[in-house]
Amino acid sequence: MSVPRIDPASSLQFVINASAGAFDLDEKRAVIQSALTAHGRKGDLLICRPADLARVAAEAAAAAVARSTAVIAVGGDGSLNTVAQAAHAAGCAMGVIPYGTFNYFARTHDIPTEPAAAARQLMDARPMPVQVGAINDRVFLVNASLGVYPELLQDRESFKARFGRSRWVAFVAACATLLRAQRRLRLHIEMGSAVRDVQTLTLFVGNNRLQLQQFGAEPEDTLAGTPGDGSMAALMLRPIGTLSMLRLVLHGAMGRLREAAGVEGFEFKHMVVKPTLAPGRKVVVVAFDGEVARMRVPIDIRVLDKPLYLLQATGEARTADAPKVAA
Repeated sequence: MSVPRIDPASSLQFVINASAGAFDLDEKRAVIQSALTAHGRKGDLLICRPADLARVAAEAAAAAVARSTAVIAVGGDGSLNTVAQAAHAAGCAMGVIPYGTFNYFARTHDIPTEPAAAARQLMDARPMPVQVGAINDRVFLVNASLGVYPELLQDRESFKARFGRSRWVAFVAACATLLRAQRRLRLHIEMGSAVRDVQTLTLFVGNNRLQLQQFGAEPEDTLAGTPGDGSMAALMLRPIGTLSMLRLVLHGAMGRLREAAGVEGFEFKHMVVKPTLAPGRKVVVVAFDGEVARMRVPIDIRVLDKPLYLLQATGEARTADAPKVAA
């Protein structure tokens, strides 16, 4: 696949999730318009409700291909996923103005988490290939999972609705979910000729090295490349008691998850997962980049050969607006 061409005279296609983040629409418009004006660029602001996001993203990606421009995702990791799905399928370049809680994708690729700085940086950015994963027919940028982790995301949304959007709220929601986690997954896992059967509370797949580092959950380096750049990481949480679960939560909070009892991690490039389901059931709940959905089994998880072309700054522009990333 050739690198998408960007015509500076064409209008950038900004896809704005009206409900993403704590910033109102007027502020988002002002941030984008200020960057466009300062750089003599044009842009179409496509504001939509969450229910319309996939359709608007697909239309924007098609327009970007036709006009030799890029589609820009404005929102959190869930919004970025939807726009990335459209951009990857259409073959156009994609830019990011992050408005999420954690912004792992943006931070990993040296995109400022401050929206105005991100908007300025992408005006002179160039398309660069980045690795994406797939879970069945869905692209994901950061992570995908089965088991207790999708439950955690659903609980987190409930906590956010009650207590607001913050990392502290997300942490408390995670503790509440893990402490009542009981349901075990029985999984038949195939990785090429290697086959195994396991019981686990969750299967978590990471395509983002920064997130894994902050959890303290990077697996041993057994394949060429690293998670997000050649391979992905899988983490499995074996069924454990309440006291061990409390220790696991503390290890995760301190960035030492791999030291906790009951956690197994490994690298892979392609994995087929066949959960044991109740008679008559053919779907399982999965999560990817903060979104929760039902998918038919088996679950196929792989590193895609086709990259996503992300607008990234180079040289002085990259240095000027580089984010401060915690280790």
